[in-house]
Amino acid sequence: MTKAIIFDLGGVLIDLDIKACIEACRDEIGFTKAAELLDPCHQKGIFQQLEAGSISPEQFAEEVLKMCSPGVTAQQVAHAFRKLLIGLAPYKAELLKELSIKYDLFLLSNNNAISMPESRKIFEDAGIPMDSIFKKLFLSYDMHLLKPSDRIFQEALKQIQELEAAEGKSIVPEEMLFIDDSLTNVEAARRNGLQALHYPQGEDLGAAIETALKL
Repeated sequence: MTKAIIFDLGGVLIDLDIKACIEACRDEIGFTKAAELLDPCHQKGIFQQLEAGSISPEQFAEEVLKMCSPGVTAQQVAHAFRKLLIGLAPYKAELLKELSIKYDLFLLSNNNAISMPESRKIFEDAGIPMDSIFKKLFLSYDMHLLKPSDRIFQEALKQIQELEAAEGKSIVPEEMLFIDDSLTNVEAARRNGLQALHYPQGEDLGAAIETALKL
């Protein structure tokens, strides 16, 4: 029986537009390397370092500005990168509310200190602040670990089990469903004992979860 659901954020809950972000970086700030470094699931170079928490947002901005057109400001860089996040579909907000009645919900995301404030605002605007809908957020830049490493899954599972035990409940990995838009991350979750659902962005999330829970 499934007792908890662990969601990825970008590409599963918040829709992403990689193409629009890459175009904005190229056309608005002259940052042509964005096409090489940005990926729907697994970032590269300085983006990966930012998500791993190995560089600060300030260090990241300094490095990006070196690769932009002369005269570009940090504010212009932030504006271009905001094109990445489309938003949370209303039906997904309602789905999370419904699921939270029956299941403990968690978030496990490769993310960074620049995009998280905007992501939190998206959830607040939808009427479901992250800290109210998710029992705990597992964020790569806080944990200094990245999916698909076994270590990030093992650490998240350990903390989830400790949280449940503190409430007098028990849970094992097989009783948790992990959802991600990266097949590599899904395979890593299965390798660590979790049920796992590969969800390509744009599909009906509710229908996908319903099918997975019946298996």
